[in-house]
Amino acid sequence: MAKKENPIWGWHKKVLEQNSLVLTVGVLAVVSIGGLVEIAPLFYLDETIEEVEGVRPHSPLALMGRDIYIREGCYNCHSQMVRPLRDEVERYGHYSLAAESMYDHPFQWGSKRTGPDLARLGNKYSDEWHRDHMRDPRSVVPESIMPPYAFLEITELETGVVEGRLRALRRLGVPYTDEMIENAESDLAVQLDPYSAGYDAFLARYPGAPIRDFDGNPEMVSELDALIAYLQVLGTMVDFSTYQADADENLR
Repeated sequence: MAKKENPIWGWHKKVLEQNSLVLTVGVLAVVSIGGLVEIAPLFYLDETIEEVEGVRPHSPLALMGRDIYIREGCYNCHSQMVRPLRDEVERYGHYSLAAESMYDHPFQWGSKRTGPDLARLGNKYSDEWHRDHMRDPRSVVPESIMPPYAFLEITELETGVVEGRLRALRRLGVPYTDEMIENAESDLAVQLDPYSAGYDAFLARYPGAPIRDFDGNPEMVSELDALIAYLQVLGTMVDFSTYQADADENLR
């Protein structure tokens, strides 16, 4: 005895599967409903990212370094997002928090790793290591396929544009204050000189920011100064020992 076909499946086959226009409209309707369910709550939620103590906007020098990082396409080979997977956490450290990228426009999470993830790179290597790595990557990582960026060391940083960069980011929601913007260019110089008169004021604006001559050449503010300043701060703003302790306490 032949099995009787379910009328619902017969209708599905006749109306949807054999009619491309109806199928297309149906797919668009389902995708639209799913998109609304995911996106609509964002319009009435007060906060979508939980703020974490220690996360602050980049200092002017590090911000310029980030721009150079993007300009040179570093994000094409390096991501800045440690996924919450055991092998990634064991290799790179605590998984990335959304708050760590809340002031990044655009964020550098990435999707491809030709090189290692850089989310926790800050303070992992010395400034000297970074200088050697940029001059000749294979001098410190023999298996590296990264091209050299020795020209950064002899290219003077265009410091006059930094105030405009801070103003633009404030329009996007980054909490740069009037004081930060007014002192942007001078703060850039202060970060390279630990004996500067503006040392204390700079640290009040950018707590925890490293202050030193990053490229080893005090005679010039180079693009390498800015890039190393940026790399050395990645993953250093959050005290994960405290963060983990607070998280464990909340679970009790």
